[in-house]
Amino acid sequence: MKIVISPAKSLNFESPLPVALYTSPCFLSDSKKVIMEVKKKSPVELADLMDISSKLANLNWHRNQVWKAPFTPENARPAMYAFDGDVYTGLDAYSIAPHKIEALQNKLRILSGLYGLLKPLDLIQPYRLEMGTKLPIGDAKNLYEFWKHTITSSLNKELDKGELFVNLASNEYFSAIDVKKLKVPVITPDFKDYKNGQLKTISFFAKKARGMMVRYILDSDAQTIDDLKGFNYDGYAFDVKHSTANNLVFIR
Repeated sequence: MKIVISPAKSLNFESPLPVALYTSPCFLSDSKKVIMEVKKKSPVELADLMDISSKLANLNWHRNQVWKAPFTPENARPAMYAFDGDVYTGLDAYSIAPHKIEALQNKLRILSGLYGLLKPLDLIQPYRLEMGTKLPIGDAKNLYEFWKHTITSSLNKELDKGELFVNLASNEYFSAIDVKKLKVPVITPDFKDYKNGQLKTISFFAKKARGMMVRYILDSDAQTIDDLKGFNYDGYAFDVKHSTANNLVFIR
């Protein structure tokens, strides 16, 4: 099984690491091309490009200027311990038992506007660059165009025939994959809550549930679609009425 998730805007480079394990990103040479373009942007230009405050723009301007390879444990941090948004709250990587980390490293991939595709233990340096940012890189008009072939080709090399491919990423990030060229079907879980008597996708809860689904897959060693349907963390349950073969809906 392979799983893709989105990165997070919030980062944590302060908490003590539970393990000393790390790996290197596969596409750092491509990341360098991206960062070279981003480094040209002033704080004012970054604020406009990414629709962020001047405070965030100044922070990320500084991050861009000091970004440099090679990555080491002294100047970078494993991705699964660095990202700190709702998905990662659900994953709760800091509590994963050391003997389970290799399995997660084999299963999980994180889509990224700067790094393309990351394994959980891949080192990253602090950054903010959403995949939807309209940033031309060389002949590519935007980050989707820049990364799509690289990401899709990399996933296809890893996927075995008949292997489950589970999409737990946002639409923004999953759009960086050329689904038509993937050699396996995509299974997409959705998470919905009842609010005021109506069934709705509530962003905060859905993001956290995506992370919890990754953790459930790891905890239960899920291998099949039927295994996925057993997801029951935080009160969610599979709903056959709202689901299709490739879209699994979980409700609470």
